[in-house]
Amino acid sequence: MFVKTEGTPSSFKDFTLIMPAISVGNVGQLAVDLIISTLNMCRVGYIHTDCLIPMVGNNPYATSAEDANELHTNAEVYAAPELNLAVLQIRTPVIQTKSKKFRKLIVCWIKASGFSKTVVLSSSHAYQRDDQQLLGTPLRYLATPALQEVMKSVKELEWREMERVSASMGVPDSEQLLYIPGGGPTKGLFTDSCAEDIPLAVLLIFCSEGDNVPDAFSLLNYLNDWLHLVDKPSQSSPKWTIPPSWRLLFGSGIPPALF
Repeated sequence: MFVKTEGTPSSFKDFTLIMPAISVGNVGQLAVDLIISTLNMCRVGYIHTDCLIPMVGNNPYATSAEDANELHTNAEVYAAPELNLAVLQIRTPVIQTKSKKFRKLIVCWIKASGFSKTVVLSSSHAYQRDDQQLLGTPLRYLATPALQEVMKSVKELEWREMERVSASMGVPDSEQLLYIPGGGPTKGLFTDSCAEDIPLAVLLIFCSEGDNVPDAFSLLNYLNDWLHLVDKPSQSSPKWTIPPSWRLLFGSGIPPALF
């Protein structure tokens, strides 16, 4: 259930929604962090659900001592009304036995909110690519039938659609299936959105666990080529603002007392 803060618009009609999938390397979540921090987006509400592992913490996007102690939860919605843009940040994993319930909740909220389109930022295990996926860029996209007309406008970007793979290994004529290993709820959200006629795109990157900050920048630049969230200087990449919380992305360091 979406719980809005005071003063939040009653509708997100004609807004674009960007959200992460909880997937390998947390690449989508890192990319969403960069969007919120760069655009200085305001928190407009949160998703109240028992489908996510509970969490509460300090403001990850604090810019001063005054707002550093604000409490933030595991699924929050941010908005930039001047850009008709909303972002859902999900900070904890989906409880395995409640994944279908969570997908249904998100799909229902998207439909009720009137978003013009939804973009899911995701990732997939690089080591499980098939031969055709080893070639060229590690970035891929998917689009539901309701978004196909919109995606025609990005043909000049020469994006590659996520390939379907053979259901039976080594049998080229077998049924071709959508396979996103390590993608968490990505495939389920995509198929549910197809069934509900929701205009939704998935942008994903093949990667491995580790320092996935470079993957997040690559995925975000890929998104920016389409939606133009920030200006892109000629011959260089856009400037993204790293949130203060990233200082502890890999913990607080090795205690000197160990040595």
